[in-house]
Amino acid sequence: MSSLTQVGWYWNRLRCMSVAEIVERAGSSASRAVVRRRPAKAAAVPAARLDKVGAVWLPKLEPAFHGLALKRADEVLSGQWRVFSRLLGLGFPPEWNRNPDKEGLLPLGDGRRMDVHDAAAFGDIKYLRELNRHRELVVLAQAWQLTGRERYLDGIALLLESWFVQCPHPRGANWSSALEAAIRLINWATVWQLIGGMQSPLFKRPVGKVLRIDWLSSVWRHAEFIRGFRSRESNGGHALIGELAGLYVAGATWPLWPEARLWRRARREGLEQEVLHQCTVDGVHKEQSTGYQQFVWDFLLLAGLAARGSGKPFSTDYWQRMEAMLEYVAGIMDAGGNVPSFGDADDGVVSGLSFGAGGCPFHSQLATGALLFGNPSLARKAGVLDTRTVWLLGADACSRFDTLLLKGVPATRRTDFPEGGVFVLGSRLDTPDEFRVVADAGPLGLGGVAAHGHADALSFTLSVAGRQFLIDPGTGTYHGPAKWRHGFRGSAMHNTLVLGRDDQALSGGRFVWLRRFRTTLLERAGVATSGADRLVAEHDGYRRLPGKPVHRRSWQMDSRGTCLTVQDQVLGSASQSVSLYWHFSEDCNVTCTPDGLIVSNGPIRLGMSLPEGGDVSVLHGSEVPMAGWVSRAYDVIEPSTTVVWRGSVMAGEPLETVFRRL
Repeated sequence: MSSLTQVGWYWNRLRCMSVAEIVERAGSSASRAVVRRRPAKAAAVPAARLDKVGAVWLPKLEPAFHGLALKRADEVLSGQWRVFSRLLGLGFPPEWNRNPDKEGLLPLGDGRRMDVHDAAAFGDIKYLRELNRHRELVVLAQAWQLTGRERYLDGIALLLESWFVQCPHPRGANWSSALEAAIRLINWATVWQLIGGMQSPLFKRPVGKVLRIDWLSSVWRHAEFIRGFRSRESNGGHALIGELAGLYVAGATWPLWPEARLWRRARREGLEQEVLHQCTVDGVHKEQSTGYQQFVWDFLLLAGLAARGSGKPFSTDYWQRMEAMLEYVAGIMDAGGNVPSFGDADDGVVSGLSFGAGGCPFHSQLATGALLFGNPSLARKAGVLDTRTVWLLGADACSRFDTLLLKGVPATRRTDFPEGGVFVLGSRLDTPDEFRVVADAGPLGLGGVAAHGHADALSFTLSVAGRQFLIDPGTGTYHGPAKWRHGFRGSAMHNTLVLGRDDQALSGGRFVWLRRFRTTLLERAGVATSGADRLVAEHDGYRRLPGKPVHRRSWQMDSRGTCLTVQDQVLGSASQSVSLYWHFSEDCNVTCTPDGLIVSNGPIRLGMSLPEGGDVSVLHGSEVPMAGWVSRAYDVIEPSTTVVWRGSVMAGEPLETVFRRL
């Protein structure tokens, strides 16, 4: 990043901060500057009290519950590593400072000073960070607990010692992020639980005792590093919750130093505050990202389990907010188990327990939540119990889950999430004949910069019989080519109306929105009261343009639940050039007929009629204009089909698009 670009980026961030935060950051930046001017030699780690006993918060399982753990563990020992959607031969142990996305080893300067988001120098840093979260160590620990084979313990020892040697504090890119340090701590704590803690056979031999000293020293350094470099308000969000959770889990697992009490107490208070601040009463994480919704939930879960294991559980409000988050996921998940890809997603997974289980993280969380809260609706939505939940909650989870499934309750208990701005319209929900619309009438995102929100006001997804038709195309990339980053978060890559070529919000960088939109709910009526399922909302994102236009959209599903009518209006003082974008799943085929369009996904077909007049384009993998793309995984972009209607409308003139099941 050039010096001029850096100045512009920091100025944009500054514009989005509150006065109080600017003052706080000034003090924090001064203290960090002092740290960075000091010699790199770190202070000595205080001696650990090995007689102290930490919390036990994971059960011990019998060999029957292996899932994919043994297969994944053997992959790791053979030098095969799963990094995002790739299986890479990185060796055993790998070179921890070699980014799989860039040739050569990364430099070992002071990590706290590195601009690791400079893709030219570091590649896409997310690839390095995935490797260094150490989830694979959890899989090795699971394999040892299931089989008792020493090679899995030896593998853990070799990976840890190689990391300590290659990544000395605070050198290298692996010491550039408090969140990444927190995720490592959580996975180390999980490994510690699985291998037997302080009395593990891993530490019986002299070399094992040396490993224990090195490991505990690194635990202390990680925790103190997080304490000194945690996130602040404007870019906190999921990162702040993750850092707090990592510190709390470390303090509960290793109460071996006086500082551990601070890690637990202050971070407990912080977690209790942040879950209420960041998550709405109706369960929507305010970053407006379903990907980070699951990420945050896992942080809250693991900290909550550690607190229970220490005999000091979190408050009822904490757990109730977590249950609400799952009811939101259940509400937006269709009959095929698909969840809309609202906002950013980087495929982030906190715990290595997920690696050994496989499957969908949302389904796993629903199953875990069903047992934690005794909620049969969540059990029905999850459908089956996954092995990760068993590892978290114990072998009796199977019988308890079956009992919940026998209760005759609906799987979707809530369809309206007004505080989060998400609404579900539909009929015959959670049946093979389901028609489900998930409409986004919420804010842009969390904090001053809304870093992970997309300019997607009044967009929606549509699925029929569990098959996806209209989709949110996803994220694409964070640090890859700018056209993909800005394209996927822009308005034209969502199922909404676009004025000219402008986004609904004004971008100031890859993770900065300078000017936001506000959405307003105008009407919500159900079939029982109005004879149709109806939603009306508007946003003011385009009021910065001449004529101060406002986009208003209504959704109406007929009483039979087979026809959706979407009406768009641009309110203002002048006519406007508009485009309507409709992004279809890559599994859909779009056919033009004299009467409109027919869209099919397998045996399910929809008729689609567009507004009269205007020009219609059917685009597939188009870069100019950017349309006809989908990103189902981080940094993976594939062609799909987008239908675009373009025309001019007078102020208040309705544009009607109809989707009818054939």
